[in-house]
This record gives sequence, structure tokens and C-alpha cells, in this order.
Amino acid sequence: MALLGRPCDANGVYLPTGVNPDPPLEPINLAEPFEDVAQFRIADFLFRKVEMSQGGIDELMELWTLTMLKHGDFGPFENHDAMHKAIDSIRQGDAPWKCFVAQADTNLSPNAPNWQRDQYQIWYRDPDTVISNMLANPDFSDEFDAAPYIEVGQDGKRRWCDFMSGNFAWRHAGAMYVGVILGSDKTTVSVGTGNVEYHPLGHRNAVMPIGFLAIPKGDRKYDDDPAFRIFKKRLYHQSVAAILRSLRPAMTQPVVRRCPDGHFRRVIYDLASFIADYPEQVLLSGIVTGWCAKCTALSNDLDGGGSRRSQALTELLLEEFRDDGDALWYNYGIDKNIQPFMYDFPWADIHEILTSDLLHQVIKGSFKDHLVEWVGEYLLQSEGKERAREIMDDIDCRIAATPLFPGLRRFPQGRRFKQWTGDDSKALMKVYLPAVADYLPEDMMHCLASFLDFCYLVCRTDFDEDTLAAVDAAVASFHHYRMVFITTGVRETISLPRQHSLVHYRQHIVDFGAPNGLCSSITESRHITAVKKPWRRSNRYNALSQMLLTNQRLDKLAALRSELATYGLVAPNHPPPPTPFDLENEDAGAVDDQVLAEVKLAATHEHAYPRSLERLATHIQCTNLPELTRRFLYDQLRSDADPLSDTISVEDCPEILSHVHVYHSAVATFYTPSDVSGIRGMRRECIRSTPSWHKRPRRDCAFVVEDDDQPGFSGMSVVRILLFFSFVHEEITYPCALVWWFKKHSRHPDKKTGLWIVKPEVSRGQPVITVIHLHSLFCGAHIIPVYGPHAVPHRFDYAYSLDCFRAFYVNKYADHHSNEIIFA
Repeated sequence: MALLGRPCDANGVYLPTGVNPDPPLEPINLAEPFEDVAQFRIADFLFRKVEMSQGGIDELMELWTLTMLKHGDFGPFENHDAMHKAIDSIRQGDAPWKCFVAQADTNLSPNAPNWQRDQYQIWYRDPDTVISNMLANPDFSDEFDAAPYIEVGQDGKRRWCDFMSGNFAWRHAGAMYVGVILGSDKTTVSVGTGNVEYHPLGHRNAVMPIGFLAIPKGDRKYDDDPAFRIFKKRLYHQSVAAILRSLRPAMTQPVVRRCPDGHFRRVIYDLASFIADYPEQVLLSGIVTGWCAKCTALSNDLDGGGSRRSQALTELLLEEFRDDGDALWYNYGIDKNIQPFMYDFPWADIHEILTSDLLHQVIKGSFKDHLVEWVGEYLLQSEGKERAREIMDDIDCRIAATPLFPGLRRFPQGRRFKQWTGDDSKALMKVYLPAVADYLPEDMMHCLASFLDFCYLVCRTDFDEDTLAAVDAAVASFHHYRMVFITTGVRETISLPRQHSLVHYRQHIVDFGAPNGLCSSITESRHITAVKKPWRRSNRYNALSQMLLTNQRLDKLAALRSELATYGLVAPNHPPPPTPFDLENEDAGAVDDQVLAEVKLAATHEHAYPRSLERLATHIQCTNLPELTRRFLYDQLRSDADPLSDTISVEDCPEILSHVHVYHSAVATFYTPSDVSGIRGMRRECIRSTPSWHKRPRRDCAFVVEDDDQPGFSGMSVVRILLFFSFVHEEITYPCALVWWFKKHSRHPDKKTGLWIVKPEVSRGQPVITVIHLHSLFCGAHIIPVYGPHAVPHRFDYAYSLDCFRAFYVNKYADHHSNEIIFA
């Protein structure tokens, strides 16, 4: 039966092609249960946006009522209770929390440990209700696919991007295929000396928590107790199976659900993916730590090859070795005591749907916890303890000396801080190679560069066959060059599950689309809104029930706001999820404009500068600014038959009589296919040229397009922006930049680092400075000094890095745009 998401009526009867959905019945009061939209917006503002305390709401309502009494009216709510009751009465997004209790056994001896006698509460929401609410959300009307699809590029090659473009959705196609993408991640909230751990189980498509799993605690003497370990694992699986049980009927028989476009469709549910870090993959799949959850490769030689691991194979081995648990454990990496929750559901295979975790397994696990640590061990072995410490301190100074760039986190003390997060590891990746290049052998640098290339390749949103080949090449190169850590004595062997996960990424992309659509950074982003913020709003005592109520109210407000937005009564409120690489970004952000690339001056010019070119030249100490600007204007106006400006006298160039306006920044808007931004990856970033930015001068760099026919950086140059300004000639405004040119050190990237090297261009001992049109700029460029063999002075100020060094690496890891568009 080929059922591919055809619209139907509420009874499941298919509609003729082209029939529009019936409009929903419009209530008399769209903002119901609120009196009007204004009252809803007040509740939304107080509860969601400013998170005002209950006492603060009561005081505000009292003051509001006092001001309204003279008009014979009252405030919008009597007190916080009235506001909360109104929120609780919202029908949209209603998915109440429920609870069931689990216990190890009811027939226990008096001496049984506490963990066996304790009762464990598992809080959950009916996932069928949650999914139905998601499907009916009109916010997603332009962002969902009713059926799997295959995308083919103009070159005839297949392309992969989101989940529905992958093979997995095709293999499981049904009515309207609704792949349920799960993720779970333990988080801790703490205050004072106490701590409470919560294990939120979320599912994605607008990430919604559907369960808080219990985490049994026992005395220290039970830490290594096999019975306690097995109990915790079984409790986890049985809890997840119980939470998801309402989805089972619709996994074999289609059910009718309203979709974002207003149509009803017959849908089939399927457990499509589970996002989890390696320890949780071990728990979910029932394997032994050190083995792979995706294949049968031996734990002591993970990259030596193995067949696909499956539930069918596990069942066969369990039957074959039912009386020999040691053989299962040591020879096949199977824990016979654990039955994964997926066994309770049709079609699903936990080994197939486990998706590689880019954030924790690769970026933090393999890069920070493995490669960076190995580099430190190599320096200790090769240089000795005292010299290694000096080098590590200098590497920290080099990292701290990195020039600013939008979206790039600074490390003022290098790597010297205690608690590393996945975000810290992602930020370190962007600046690490130049910092260590002068201290590591070439093969070690090739290993690091290959690993970074892999990370940036798999972080893309769109893949084709050439990209998959590049992924394979990066993995092969990494495997080849990482042997340097064995030959130098840092490692005896390398058989690590997190690094091994790299070999499975190609199949992951083919099956599930882009990995950054199934990354733990998505579920982790809900820790703040689903756990940590609600925890802070609670009274800290038996906080979970309070947190759940807060979550439920926030969901209801968001659902009603989405519905009101469809009528144009409020602005939509759906910021993009965090991108795996660009964060904490005051100089960049998502936009909805659709252009390839453009650069515009800031909206407001600076008023403290002279208005004539001659006086401005004196002010900025660039005496030839008038001549450079006149030659620029001549080139803008000349025909193809006229000579170039540098071949004629400046007296033959047009004069500029208008006032000149100076700007401290320009805004670059460009298409970034792998950044989670506005419409399909539009991004905006600020390029600055200012004498004072946080009490320091800042003159950013940018890419200039010189030859459109050359691919990537081959047709570009780097310039440093010394001044943004504009003038008017014959009623036409010319936005300009005074720039210092950098020239390529070679025709090819540096052999050791894989990065292009540029140097400030000088002619007859003077910097090569020109005026260019702002439209010549493509986007911001990040360059990092080639530090050389000498140590960077302690406490060197990063603001002067671009002034104090003679050569610079062009950082292709600064952001996705640099990596994917310029260096592809």
C-alpha cells in the first residue's frame, strides 16, 4: 500500500487533488481564555519573558488597579493566581504531565538496601498528544514534508539535507511518515551544597520534553554492585518503554491527525532516531562499554572493521550463548541482562536509529579530551616537564592573542579554566591550529587539520556525493596521521569508541540527512528552558512538580501565541535553535533577507569626524586619502576604453565636493547554508573599524572578490579595513572602505597547517592602501598571526595582534561561511 501523505478528511477519507483544507472554526474570542489579545500578551510578558515572581505580579496588579480605579476599571488580573488560572485554561498545546511509580520488588527482606526499597517517580506526557499538538501547529506550515523525497542537483548527483531526504525515511515510508526523534541527556541543577539530577527525555521538531526519568541513588558501597547497575539500566529501559507506549498502535495502523497546513492526513509513527552521547548509547543498546553500538568491530580494534550490529543478530547470539554470559560479554560486547526498550515496538532497531553525537562524541570527546590532551602528553615526552610547561603557557598566550571575530569566543587565559563544556571545545577548535603550529611535527599537524576538516564537513546542512567523498577522505587522512601519537610514544594503541564513530558518519548522512539536524546540542539547548530556568523559579523543595507546571504553562503560552500569529494578531515567537558552532554572538545573527552576499554601512554615521576629505585625511593621519578617493571615483565612472586611474594624474580625476560621512561598522549579509539562521541559512555579521571598541582599537579584516571565475579564496584577497566612509557625487552615494591589502604568501595553502598565509602588502616600504567600493567586500575575514619560534609576551593585548606580526593564517575554521563557501 503506497500511502505518501495524501490529504484526507477528519474520518480518513482521501480528498481529491488540489482541494484546500477546511478553515478551522474561528472562535468569537481568538485569545480565549483571556479577555483579549492585550491580556494574553501581558500574561505572556510577565510569565515567559521577564519571569516575574508571584509577589512581583501581585504588586504590579495592585498598582495597575489603583491607576484604573479612577476610570471605574481594574487591572488585567487580580493577582498571580488569576493569571496562572488563565494560562492553565489555554486549550492549545495542552499535554498534562502524568506520573507512575516504579520499585525494584515488593517482597524484600528487612535488610534490603535503600535503592531496592525506594519508590521512583517517573513523570511524563503522553507523546501521542505532544506529537499531535506539534503536527497541528501552523508555525510549521512551510517547514514540513508529508513524504520522504530524493533531491538531485543540477549535476545529476543526489543530495542529502534534512531527515526526510535520507534513506531511513524511505525504508519506512507509510501514510504520512512521522519519524519520532528522541534524545535524552542528564543535567544537574544545584544550589548551595545540594544537588538534584534530572534526566529529561525530549523529542524534536521544536524540542519538547516528554519525560523526566528517575536516577536511582545508592550508598557508595553499591557503586560497583552489579545488581544495582543492572537495576538502574532496567529501570531506564522500562520507563522509556512505558512513556512511549501510546505510540505503538499508530506504528502499524495509520491514525488521522491535523497537519500544519490545515489538512488532515493519515499518519504512521516510527521511532526514527535517538540522539545520545556514547555512555548513553551503551545504556540504550545493551552493549558493553568500549564496544560500538553500531557495528560488531572488536573493542580492542574498533577501526579494524565489523558487520552491522542489529537486534536480530543480538537475539540470535543470546539464543546461541544463553548459558554463557561471559562469551556474550567478552567476545561480542553484549550485556545479556539488558533488553533495550525498542524490543517493545514494531520495526524499530536501536542499533540502526542511534545517531552519532557530534557535540559530545566528536568535538568534546575526540578533540578536547583526546587530541588536545595527547598534544600535551607529546610535549611532556619530547621536551621534558619544565620546557613543556613553558610551551603550554605560550600556547595559552597565543590562544589569548587571537584577534576578535564575530561569534568567536575569546580565551583570555588560553585553556586554563576548570570546567570545559562542549561549547568551549567548539570555540577552541577554531583557533587551535595556529597556536600549536610552531611546536608540533608536521604529521601531528596533519592529524589535527584532518580532524577539523572532518568536523566542518559533517556540520554542513547540504551534502552531495562529492561531499561524502570528502568526508571519507578526511577520515582516512585522520586515521593515517593519528598514528604519529603511537610512533612518538604517546599512545600504545588507538581503539576508542568516540573516535571510531567517525567511520559511521557517511552512512548516518545517507540514512538520516545532515548530522547537525540530529545533534545533542539540540536537546541540550532545552536544558536551560526545561530544567534550569524552571528550577530557579521553584522554591527548591520537591522542585520537580513545580518545574513541570512551569514547562506546561510555557508550552500553552507558546501554542496560543502561534495560533494568534496566524491571524496576524501577534508577532511569531520562534527564534532559531543554536548552531553547533556560532554562539554568544553580539556581532552576528540570523536574518530573513534572501541574498547571496551584500555589505551595507551602518545605519548611523559618526558625528565626531571632519566633513571634508582634506581635514578627514589629517584627522586619521592618512595624507593621501583625497587622492585615493578621487582615483576610486574615476575608476567607478570610467568606461572600458579609458585608462586606469593609476596611469593618469590625480588632477585628471573628478573632484569630490560633498560632505564625507564616517562609519564605525558595516553589516555583511550572506548565505550560509550550514548555519542555522533565518531563511535557509541567511546570516548577518558586523565588520568593525573603530578607534575604540571596549577601550581598544579594532580594525577588522574582510574578503574582497577580485576574480569571480576563480573558485573560493583563489579569486579573493584579504584586506584590513582602516576606515568606512561615504560621499555623494552627482546625486549618487558612494559607500567606501579605506583598506590595507594583504598578499598571499604562496599560490597554495601552507603545507603544515593546510591554511593560507597572507602578509600585509608593502610597496617601496609603504603599505599598499586604496579606497574600494563597499560592494567589493564579500564578508568578514579572520586572520591569526603566524607566531613563529619566539614566545608571545605574557599579557600581550590581542587588540594589537594585527599590528605586531608580519604574516597571518587565514582562518578557515572561524565560521561555516569561511569554511564552506570560501574554502570549499
